[in-house]
Amino acid sequence: MSGDSEDPNDEVQYHLEVGPDDVALSVLLPGDPGRVETVVDDWDDHEVRGEHREYRTATGTHQGTPISVTSTGIGSPSAAIAVEELARVGVDTLLRVGSCGSIVPEAAVGDLVITTGAVRQEGTSKEYVREDYPAAADPRVVSALVAAAEELGYDYHLGVTCSTDSFYAGQSRPGFEGFEARDSEDNIEELRQAGVKNFEMEAASILTLAGIYGLRAGAVCTVYANRETGEFRTEGEAKASKCASLAVTYLERMDEAVAESDSDHWHAGLSIER
Repeated sequence: MSGDSEDPNDEVQYHLEVGPDDVALSVLLPGDPGRVETVVDDWDDHEVRGEHREYRTATGTHQGTPISVTSTGIGSPSAAIAVEELARVGVDTLLRVGSCGSIVPEAAVGDLVITTGAVRQEGTSKEYVREDYPAAADPRVVSALVAAAEELGYDYHLGVTCSTDSFYAGQSRPGFEGFEARDSEDNIEELRQAGVKNFEMEAASILTLAGIYGLRAGAVCTVYANRETGEFRTEGEAKASKCASLAVTYLERMDEAVAESDSDHWHAGLSIER
């Protein structure tokens, strides 16, 4: 092997172009690089630390808490690259933020969906681990997201997300010239009956890799489309990022409360109020 070839374990990561000093321990993961500016608008301060392809990373503080954001592009393959390289520079908490399509009537356009776990209807996580391995959100992250949504007064829904590799066929939408994928309607109805709340494209791979690597992860998305009512509006874009940013601040307080107690894990008996 040539000594000039790229080493993915170098300190500065090959795709993200960041090193250990460029990111905080907690990172928000939007898809669109353009959403990075929306995310940091709610912070005390920020500085762009890396920009390469679909990956844009900024680091700053939110209510005094160190925090970073890295865009992942669309879909699980590129999101998994971001998780891999962020893990290698020392990140321990990952929060997917973005938009989603609701498949239940109660999750209206503009509401948030906080993911408790994800259906792995994407291919990336299957390249890491057997298909029956769970894509589970970290309970402390879920609690922090719920606390943040409550504090901000946002309408939110808690439940299982379905992550797909296709915005169209994989989410039971018609394709070009009305093409319908095999079992399209049956698929979406089966998910509804199983209590799945929404479709998106990255959460399952992020949660699966976090589970494998011993990281904390969760996901919160703003509903842009309600498949039950037929509504579609890009409304409340900043809600998910504001909720996740506040959740990072709450997670820091939760970690401090655990450190000051005799507990090994966060539980409802520990306060995060200051």
